[in-house]
Amino acid sequence: MPSPPPAPGTGGVCLVVDEMHPSLLPLLAEIGVQADYRPDLTAADIPAALAAHPYEGLVVRSKLRVTAALLARGPHLRYVARAGAGAGTDNIDQPALAAAGVALLNAPEGNRAAVGEYALGLLLALFRNIARADHEVRRGQWRREANRGEEIGGKTVGLLGYGHMGRAFARRLAGFDCTVLAHDVDPQCAADGYAALVSLPELQARADVLSLHIPYSAANHHFVNAGLLAAFAKPLWVLNTARGEVLDHAALVSGLQAGTVRGAALDVLENERLSALTRAQQVAFDFLKNAPNVVLSPHIGGWTHQSYVRINEVLVEKIRAFRASQPEGPAGG
Repeated sequence: MPSPPPAPGTGGVCLVVDEMHPSLLPLLAEIGVQADYRPDLTAADIPAALAAHPYEGLVVRSKLRVTAALLARGPHLRYVARAGAGAGTDNIDQPALAAAGVALLNAPEGNRAAVGEYALGLLLALFRNIARADHEVRRGQWRREANRGEEIGGKTVGLLGYGHMGRAFARRLAGFDCTVLAHDVDPQCAADGYAALVSLPELQARADVLSLHIPYSAANHHFVNAGLLAAFAKPLWVLNTARGEVLDHAALVSGLQAGTVRGAALDVLENERLSALTRAQQVAFDFLKNAPNVVLSPHIGGWTHQSYVRINEVLVEKIRAFRASQPEGPAGG
């Protein structure tokens, strides 16, 4: 149920426009922030809603793009809080926020454990043919030799991106007697005891598995393309729990057809609106959904009951810290 509109003149009010776990409102109340909970708003409704009240904050998931035009309708905004992972801020125009003096707060710590566990699950499902074997037994087939699998032990797992999600996956690989390598373009990225930081060419020379953990941006669109995949020295298994658009699905299909990609496990797709695929996207999806060495799931890597609450806890703590760091008084120009 939407919350009642905030009383005129009250301060510390944020507009929440997406469905959130019910723990959010009492958590915000504990730090002195009143939530105007309006998940009923459509993306088209939100600019007018922002203009109607001097909200200090906007809490979103993925309903709308936060652009300069939207921010102009909320001149009192001090922060936009994105309830999602570090790879999940692609609907936020960050230069526009910086230009408007609006802080971006997000909660990658909230679901990194869920994504790390799920990436491990996808790798096991891919190596051990779990989904395929399940379907076959349900159809009355008992095919043991055809489902002989691979072990993680002895493999080299290459992580493209070593932020919250890549590190969470590396931690969960620690007990599997495998080598974990990571490549990250951030010069501040630090090594830890779970993965060795290497150059992209070294990753390509050594990896048996490529797991994607980079955010989506215009610069990263189809970052993993035919050229990048062709540069791997070994036939490769590919995992993607990041964003579908960082992987060129046509190149992935070509690799699977040629055998240079041994299998793929995808929790994300280039276009997740399956009823609105382009012709090229439909061709790629038709191949992937019928390939016996491909595992697909509907973007649920970070989607657990525990992460649903934890994201709120992390986000509210970041809102509290941000508000505490700011001078008192109304925001806006």
